[in-house]
Amino acid sequence: MTQMPPQCNNLQEQVDSLLQLLRQESSLRQQDITAVQSSLKKATSPQFEIVFAGAFSAGKSMLINALLERELLYSAEGHATGTECYIAYAESAQKERVVLTFSSEVEIRAQVYALCEQLNLTTEININQIDVVKILSQGCSIIIEKEGGENKSERAKQAKALTLLLEGFEANRERIQTVENATYSMEQFNFSNLKEAASYARRGSNSAVLKRVEYYCYHPLLEDGNIIIDTPGIDAPVQRDAELTYDKIESPDTSAVVCVLKAASSGEMTTEETELMEKTRGNPGIRDRLFYIFNRIDETWYNTQLRQRLENLINSDFRDTARVYKTSGLLGFYGSLIRGTTGRDRFGLNTIFATSKGRVSGDDKLDSELLGNSEETPQFVSEFNRYCANSGKLSPSRFRISVNSYETPNENYVRILAEQGQPLITQLIQDSGIEDFRKAITRYLTEEKRPQLFRNLADDLEDLCIQLRKQYQTIQRNLDSQPREIEAMKAQELLRLNQELQQVGQEFREHIAAEVNDMIMNRCDIFDIDFRQLQSRMIRRLDELLDGFSVEAAYGRTLMTHPRNATAPLIAVLVEALYYLANQLEDILVEATKSLVDNYFQYLKDSVRKSEYYRLLYRLLGNDGGIEQQLEELSQRVSNALVNAAGVECDRYVRESPRFYDEGTFSIYQFRETLQQTSQGFDCENMVDAQPAIRQLLRLDFEPKVSRTIRQTFRQTVNQTLKEHLLPMAEKQADDILQKYSQARDYLEQTLAQEAEEKIANNLRLQGENEQKIKEYDRAVSGINGCLQAMKLHEHLLPVIEENKSVVVDGE
Repeated sequence: MTQMPPQCNNLQEQVDSLLQLLRQESSLRQQDITAVQSSLKKATSPQFEIVFAGAFSAGKSMLINALLERELLYSAEGHATGTECYIAYAESAQKERVVLTFSSEVEIRAQVYALCEQLNLTTEININQIDVVKILSQGCSIIIEKEGGENKSERAKQAKALTLLLEGFEANRERIQTVENATYSMEQFNFSNLKEAASYARRGSNSAVLKRVEYYCYHPLLEDGNIIIDTPGIDAPVQRDAELTYDKIESPDTSAVVCVLKAASSGEMTTEETELMEKTRGNPGIRDRLFYIFNRIDETWYNTQLRQRLENLINSDFRDTARVYKTSGLLGFYGSLIRGTTGRDRFGLNTIFATSKGRVSGDDKLDSELLGNSEETPQFVSEFNRYCANSGKLSPSRFRISVNSYETPNENYVRILAEQGQPLITQLIQDSGIEDFRKAITRYLTEEKRPQLFRNLADDLEDLCIQLRKQYQTIQRNLDSQPREIEAMKAQELLRLNQELQQVGQEFREHIAAEVNDMIMNRCDIFDIDFRQLQSRMIRRLDELLDGFSVEAAYGRTLMTHPRNATAPLIAVLVEALYYLANQLEDILVEATKSLVDNYFQYLKDSVRKSEYYRLLYRLLGNDGGIEQQLEELSQRVSNALVNAAGVECDRYVRESPRFYDEGTFSIYQFRETLQQTSQGFDCENMVDAQPAIRQLLRLDFEPKVSRTIRQTFRQTVNQTLKEHLLPMAEKQADDILQKYSQARDYLEQTLAQEAEEKIANNLRLQGENEQKIKEYDRAVSGINGCLQAMKLHEHLLPVIEENKSVVVDGE
């Protein structure tokens, strides 16, 4: 048995030390440490939980019984385990015990209600009333009879589950609390040994109301914290039971899963089995610790097609795993029991009958007394006779066996065993595959488990250690290359000055280019909001101008322009309107444009001030090198350019739209209608009466113009103007900054001595901190490596730093 070596006692502390070092490095904090934490928990946990999971009646309980060669779990045909069973280690046979935890009355009521709902029985349920329980039990019996037996259909299974639940509640009423889960020790039941306690728990009605059973057995397979867990079927009749299994295989406490599959008897995987495999593979706490058991393999001995389908399934879906086993839990378990029987029950009939009924086996009946029991034949006896007669597994030259029709199955069984003896039982156990599975899982748990857990931890830690090691060596190399004297440090800083000025200029140029590009690509929120506001103001202003347009005022201005005349044409009024509207819209567009430019340049200045290169420039020059002044002056030039562009844009509104007078358009129709109305007289009154029509005519002309400006032409004008001004300015400013080397040198020399002194001191401090981290790293890694060496995992040792420092640094 591979135990935890003493060198691994501080493993948790050592790994935590590495993780703490990782968190201290800002550039490495994004490292995912989930796998490390999971593998560490598995490697240091005193318990190793092995969950047996599979479908209803897949044979999980029988396999566990066969594995331990003990009558522990109820495994009768058709019985669904609804209890989570834990089997842990007892230090001696005298210390074996059982702890039973009952479901509460609330939980049992919920299960009864759910089953009644599924079975369409009455939901007016009070399980404390004997009459109600009796009616429900009768209903279950009718359902089972109609379905042809308790194991013939899903509905029959649910009815049987409800029957057992009701019987268990009635039989254990004094032990079941209303809300809490009651726990009892073996002694409280007056059980004298583990077998009696296990027999009680195996009884179907009792197991139905037991929430959890904990067995503590003296068996070498359970040493080193190994815990075997038997779970309800993933397709159990009670939904709560199936959910319990899925919760367990997804739990971080689960270390390994034995998937017990029914494909050997059905020829294919069920939907639930596929989901089971997906969930186990998705649990990082399990990894590749998966065992696949195709139980009931004896079914394929009698069906060639079934055997071929199973082989095809294994070769296609399980070809990448070596942990695939084919077993017959039934033959293997009972074969193991018979191998150990002696005396009056030397053929094991009493043991077989008792075990199949969930009772304690004993010597109260002779085999001879059970021979004539033709009404009840244990499943194992039938399968044993079938194995002897038709399996093709027994060599005719070694075993001469006949199964006689004139004898009862029990008589055939006893006669064959009397004739063949232990060699037949040995062959039966070998053919059942149980020995192969027992040897494989025993070898894994006693020899492979611990090394694999530590190997997983080492593999997960390796990348983390490599990253930390590189980080510390890079820091160490950079600090070692720094000058240790003030004058040398000053000289180095001045040598870097030109490069830093060039870097500042380049970053400023790239920053402005990126901002301009974002603005053009509509990715600058501040600019986009301001431009949308400009659009809204233009639309609102046009509506205000049209709604408030006065034909009388326009008519008066026309007459003032032509003093010799006492009347004016409609076209003259429209001309006045076109000038008025165009000029008013120009005012609002100019105002909005100025605001747009001012806000954008303020945004640019704020963005520049927040940049790292701006702070560096201040350190090098003591000022910003004229950046803000350049942006301020450029803001005014851009504003003037765009104000001119706005004037040109709105000046064009004076011209009618190209299709305004086209035949067939609504505008020409509206114009003619308006003209017809204003031609009724020659004074101002007729013109004023046509004011709504004139306003509509102007709307038809101006709305497309304004829309084209704010949605098509003006945004492009703004974009182009900003680009043409900002990019050359950024290019010129970058060159200007580079030309300020002399100014920067003079400024730096004033403070460089103090800065150099502070930098040298800071470098020494950082070097000390880095060396301390390296020592902590090497101390933790050396401790972990000691643990790995004790586990003989020499190929998985983690890299240290100090012993290879000179080689690595010089090599790089």
